[in-house]
Amino acid sequence: MVQLIITEKPSAMKNIANALADTKPIEEKNKKISYFRLKHNKKDIIVTCAVGHLYGLTEEKKTSDYPNFNLKWEEANKIRKTSFFTKAYLDTIKKLVKEADDFVNACDLDTEGETIFNLILEKVIKKKDAKRMKFSTMTKEELVSSYENIDKHIDQNLAESGRTRHTLDHYYGITSSKALTSSIKKAGQFKILSSGRVQSPTLTLLAHKELEIQKFKPEDYWQLFAHIESIKAIHKKNKFKKEKEVKDIQKICKNKKALVKKVNKKEYKVYPQPSFNITSLQTEAYRLFKFSPKQTLDIAQQLYLSAYISYPRTSSEKLDPTIDYKKILKSLSNLKEFSKTTKELLKKTLKPVQGKKTDPAHIAIYPTSTIPSSLQEQPRKLYNLIVQRFLSCFSTPAVRKSLEIQFDINKEIFLAKGIKTLEKNWLDIYPANFKETEIPELEENKEYNIEKLELAKDQTKPPKRYSQGSVISQMEKQGLGTRATRSNILQTLYDRNYIVEKSIKVTTLGLSVAKTLEKYVPDLVSEKLTKHFEKEMEQIREGKKDKEKVIKEAQKVLLKVSKEFKKNEDKIGKGLLKATRETQKKESLLAKCPNCKGNIIIKRSRYGLFAACDEYPKCKTTFSLPSNALVKPTNELCKECKFPTVLTIRRGRRPFKYCLNKECPAKLRWLEEMNKKANKS
Repeated sequence: MVQLIITEKPSAMKNIANALADTKPIEEKNKKISYFRLKHNKKDIIVTCAVGHLYGLTEEKKTSDYPNFNLKWEEANKIRKTSFFTKAYLDTIKKLVKEADDFVNACDLDTEGETIFNLILEKVIKKKDAKRMKFSTMTKEELVSSYENIDKHIDQNLAESGRTRHTLDHYYGITSSKALTSSIKKAGQFKILSSGRVQSPTLTLLAHKELEIQKFKPEDYWQLFAHIESIKAIHKKNKFKKEKEVKDIQKICKNKKALVKKVNKKEYKVYPQPSFNITSLQTEAYRLFKFSPKQTLDIAQQLYLSAYISYPRTSSEKLDPTIDYKKILKSLSNLKEFSKTTKELLKKTLKPVQGKKTDPAHIAIYPTSTIPSSLQEQPRKLYNLIVQRFLSCFSTPAVRKSLEIQFDINKEIFLAKGIKTLEKNWLDIYPANFKETEIPELEENKEYNIEKLELAKDQTKPPKRYSQGSVISQMEKQGLGTRATRSNILQTLYDRNYIVEKSIKVTTLGLSVAKTLEKYVPDLVSEKLTKHFEKEMEQIREGKKDKEKVIKEAQKVLLKVSKEFKKNEDKIGKGLLKATRETQKKESLLAKCPNCKGNIIIKRSRYGLFAACDEYPKCKTTFSLPSNALVKPTNELCKECKFPTVLTIRRGRRPFKYCLNKECPAKLRWLEEMNKKANKS
């Protein structure tokens, strides 16, 4: 009897093989794809992996018409050229299945992992059920325990939920993308535009914020401050719309004393935050390190596969009491930066703070007892952050003190508020964002001299843009996407040039797509409808809803959407075409021409990209651009020669600023230095 264990990643395959093997596992290869043979308690086991999504949905018959609900599951390498590498992994699994008579799903314990194995089970193994290993870390102890306590069945409901999600996403994505592309093609330009079940509501969310900012008109306001005993108190009305009103108050307060009418003091506890789930980790990693959500997820996945942390794609803020906290803390004490903290925590009863959010498959993210010997800068930062959050959960609450003083100045009330931390406790462990505004405590019913009455004029500020961290949290609040998909959805919006910059700005094209969809096909951008289908899929996972009913309901919605699209294709196309051209124009504009009143724009010749003045032939100013690179405007001038600079982005390299001036002294010095280094080598 031979048992075949299928994992999702090569590192997971290797970890399981090493954990279960009675002696060293034997590595073999098929078409350069590794797999392992081993014996566990004298049982013959093969461990292999299913890298990439081996199967995907595609139309049974390709058509430009929409909607098309005739889909089939096909080998990924036959659908997309970019998935060519999956063929060797699938062929290896097909070969090994012939040797085995017992099968185990050891893919990630989530919807996608269950779906990947379920398709292999149906298409290759040709069975309806198999065994299931469940684990949240890659440590040897947990992998062995997972195997010894193996489930006799896979989670069929979870797999059905996953397949339904793929079907709905494909329906929505293909239908809306075909409709948008067809519309703009009719208007006179071929451009592939994408939309999707979660992508469209997310873009609309961002577009509403962008329009709110664009429509915002700043208004003047005045504030009146009283400086008393090193305290800056503000009039209780805060913002005055009329200058005369605040000046009248300033006048009656002039040369008066400030009576301390009331002093409110309060000490309170601030409890530690619970261990991370993926959303809070992505939000904090952006706040502290400016890591994009996708970057955080990718790094966290690598830390998990290296057995340094638990499974990161979790919604839970709760830790399992069966975890050996003492063992983990003892291991972490070997790291210099955590030695003192862990030794202090080990003196007390280890009971972590628990959050409210849960996950049916996984607990919150925590470090394992496997300690990394060396990590690159970014993984080290994220690992340390996870450790700090975990350790802080066991610490005591911080103690803070708030102080509010109410002043009476000739019957006008002024307020001063201060707050300080009396005992840091967990704040010494985790870099939380708490402001300190300490003010001296004054005596109640006592009068003090006013050092200065300050009248300040300012303007109201527009709403803040979403950051890459805050938008992920907002998507979670509004039920858009899942913990595993949100970062990819955001990245797609960047890739389609619907949004730009870290402080998210929606492009002209992105606004046009969002406005168009909202106007003509509101069901496609409906947050309510997206939430509804998320709940439906959750009910499939819980065995409360039939998959086919959910799919038929989605088809009904998309038939209505398609009808609305086709009815308004001409109007939609004209709007999208105008926005596309405006966006392309903005993208090509690099800077003002240094020799005339024209603009330097990106142009293309048969030799590649170059920059030239748009006043040609009146102005013949041209500049060369770096080859094999993406070039973007910086709206900055070179500090040395005052010529325009551009941002040059090359794959695998850090972006750098490039001066367009061939004779730039800084550029010439840099070239000279490079030549010297080349000659020495």
